[in-house]
Amino acid sequence: MLQVDVALPSGKRKRLSIAQSSKVEDLRILAQDFFGKGFLRLVTASGQALSDLTKSLESAGLQDGDHLTVIAQLPKLSATKKVFALWCPGDNGILTWGDPDRARDDWGADSSAVQEKLKSVPVQQVQATFCAFAAILADGSVVTWGDPVCGGDSSEVQHQLRNVQQVHATADAFAAILADESVVAWGHPGYGGDAAGVQGQLRNVRQIVAAATAFAAILADSSVVTWGDPDDGGDSSEIHDQLRRVKQVQAAWFAFAAILEDGSVVTWGRPECGGDSSRVQHQLRSVRQIQGGQSAFAAILSDGSVVTWGNPHEGGDSSEVRDQLRSVQEIGATDSAFAAILGDGSVVTWGNPRHGGDSSAVRNQLRSVQKIQSTWHAFAAVLADGSVVTWGDPDFGGDSSQVQEQLKNVHQIQATESKFAAILFDGSVVSWGSVDEHLFEYNSDSDLEL
Repeated sequence: MLQVDVALPSGKRKRLSIAQSSKVEDLRILAQDFFGKGFLRLVTASGQALSDLTKSLESAGLQDGDHLTVIAQLPKLSATKKVFALWCPGDNGILTWGDPDRARDDWGADSSAVQEKLKSVPVQQVQATFCAFAAILADGSVVTWGDPVCGGDSSEVQHQLRNVQQVHATADAFAAILADESVVAWGHPGYGGDAAGVQGQLRNVRQIVAAATAFAAILADSSVVTWGDPDDGGDSSEIHDQLRRVKQVQAAWFAFAAILEDGSVVTWGRPECGGDSSRVQHQLRSVRQIQGGQSAFAAILSDGSVVTWGNPHEGGDSSEVRDQLRSVQEIGATDSAFAAILGDGSVVTWGNPRHGGDSSAVRNQLRSVQKIQSTWHAFAAVLADGSVVTWGDPDFGGDSSQVQEQLKNVHQIQATESKFAAILFDGSVVSWGSVDEHLFEYNSDSDLEL
């Protein structure tokens, strides 16, 4: 048996006894059990992190009497349409859970087939389409799982997925930026999974933005290249000459909006869904930030006011609250409503009232709001004290009353189509929303602990 001393930075320590034939993962589980914390990283006295959990203690260089520092990390959440993935940057393995009653493999809930890969190299980033996940590992490779049509099968491009820096996702396709600033795409061809038509132009790519069925890439020269469904923003040829000196691009579901260096805006995609901004073009000056919903956009100007366009019934018309939209700091969106955080921490909402556009029932609670997350039909606001306020469709997470007492010290909130999951600062997770998703019946092969 090996005797290994493990200690938190706070000074709390324990001498653990473990068989010499054990793996690093076994030692970490022992430490997690003792300290009552998940997502622990083991660091040797020389500062080396024991990141490969599949290694034996012997091959990891551990000897009897060694001292290890145990570092607790806060996990992150990513989500497909129905499934959550819990992970931690620099850690190994991913915990997935979702709805086991409806083709759970197709939503990405079953990650058992790739867990060995995920445990051998630390995870850096996780991205999701509606039905699949893609994880960037520390060695620059990518592991995918879920519905193969929606990006869960990357075997055809696996040899190209080397030195991956970022991954972005439409509803059913992924696009990866490599270290040489080229792009590899896979998944449903009609949703941007086939970039062959513009592959020669995808050089010196700095950023990729995804709508539901199309991608837009900003190049080093501040021009833009698009691909995917041509009607939904994948074809920008008509305004190609206007897409110069682009500072940033934002997406609605079926359209794009680019902010130029002079603060003006260029839009394309489905006209009725925000791709046509001609009605408000004269107002789109000194634009600081843009948020897209399903069929509308909301732009924050440098003076903190807001300009909206697109489907008027889904947030494209904010005239009723225009006088309230002052000192706007940030805007969130469901599929058909918007919520703006003002400088004093209060919130103004507009759009479809059933989908979060009416927050009158919780207006007095919406004070000192720090950030907002949304499902398709509901909002969740995290306040400065770490509590949460929700509104919108109750079946989509707009009613958090059953878990309200647990929603304290919230660190992050993530959402599927109809359910929220909150990570607390102690690393635990609280979820609420649609009653047909059994969220904690997760893959039993995962050894990650909450």
